Amino acid sequence: MSIGTFPVHVPPTGGTPVFLVGDTYTTLLDAAQTSGELSLVEAIVPVNAGPPPHTHLRESETFVLLEGNLVVTAGEEKYEVEPGGVVYVPKGTTHSFTNLSSTKPARMYFLYTPGGMDGMFAEIGTPGERGVVGPPLNDADVRAMGALASKYHYTFD
Repeated sequence: MSIGTFPVHVPPTGGTPVFLVGDTYTTLLDAAQTSGELSLVEAIVPVNAGPPPHTHLRESETFVLLEGNLVVTAGEEKYEVEPGGVVYVPKGTTHSFTNLSSTKPARMYFLYTPGGMDGMFAEIGTPGERGVVGPPLNDADVRAMGALASKYHYTFD
């Protein structure tokens, strides 16, 4: 018996894709669909790219690498991650990642617990296409992410 949630199916071409900070983020499960339990987002990260160090104050984040190679820094640890690898980052831990490839984008899932970070992507991203590398990083996206940091409980470190 479920309490307040219902099963959700997202087909391979489904989800809500947006372009943001040079990446493509496709929300597969949003907090509303899971009664706030989690959010699941697919990310396509261009070559040699990744976010600056940042900290989620409310959510833990799990990275599941599907394609490509990453280095993930979490706290004082550095992990080289291959497809199929998983990295869990507890809330309050400063972290970043970089796509190590100079020729291929990386594809991964971000699992946020509890849900809610999906709202940030929807609020400031521009309509995108799932699986396609987004347009280059731009200053407007960076400013928008900074402006929403307190609303979505994250800091840039």
